Amino acid sequence: MLILLENPNLLEHDDFTDLLWAVFHLTEELLKRDNLENLTAADYEHLSLDIERAYSRLVKEWLHYMQHLLENYPYLFSLAIRTNPFDKDASVEIKS
Repeated sequence: MLILLENPNLLEHDDFTDLLWAVFHLTEELLKRDNLENLTAADYEHLSLDIERAYSRLVKEWLHYMQHLLENYPYLFSLAIRTNPFDKDASVEIKS
């Protein structure tokens, strides 16, 4: 992921760069803790905000990607929508 941030083309894609930074920050926060089971309320709240930040940016980027696939690669969109990570009943099989 660090290599992605080094790519100058990404400077033109602020939303994607923000997603990467949010994920990096969350990863670092989680890796620095020895135990995630006994967090203080303040620490739990902090991590919750970090998770929300990363997740909301990830969802936004996923939606943009789906729009791109729909407009440019409908065959790839078909597979992506059938395996939608937000649909617990999603299935790769085409159902009539």
